[in-house]
Amino acid sequence: MFSQFQPRRLAALALAAMLTGCASAPATHVVTDPQTDLRTYRTFSFSETGKGEYSTIAGNRLKQATRAQLQRLGYSYVERNADLRVYILLKVEAQQELRSVPTSAGRFAYRGWVSSAVETVHYREGTLAIDLVDTKRNAMVWRGVTGDRISKSDMKNPGATIDSVVRELFATLPVSGS
Repeated sequence: MFSQFQPRRLAALALAAMLTGCASAPATHVVTDPQTDLRTYRTFSFSETGKGEYSTIAGNRLKQATRAQLQRLGYSYVERNADLRVYILLKVEAQQELRSVPTSAGRFAYRGWVSSAVETVHYREGTLAIDLVDTKRNAMVWRGVTGDRISKSDMKNPGATIDSVVRELFATLPVSGS
């Protein structure tokens, strides 16, 4: 038999399950041109900043993290005539989500029905895409994309977050010349 506290427990468990589901790893997708052997490339450079554009702190950290990962994999950075050109796209958008939050059953409880309130949650969501383009063919040969919510701790320590995300993106890229 259900006790009078059962609906509250069920609502609390449901809320905990929903919040746990939100704390998942970022969605990362990597696409490789099936006709290309990435191990044959040796050098890379970054796409040039467009006319009138300037570098940003986050952009510089992304380049630094990308360069470190590619060099770790045996690719060499060169200023000109590289085998691969690296393009980096970072997009951050303000988002909002409506959540139904159970309130105490109190006088509104009726046969297992629990009242709820609606709250609006504001957050930022970031998407990072890194493309590797064959400079001779001017064709994309590899793309890594990841996206997730940006937490307060990510905002306080963006360098470590950028390094971690870029490392994860390049986890499946083969070592140069292997």
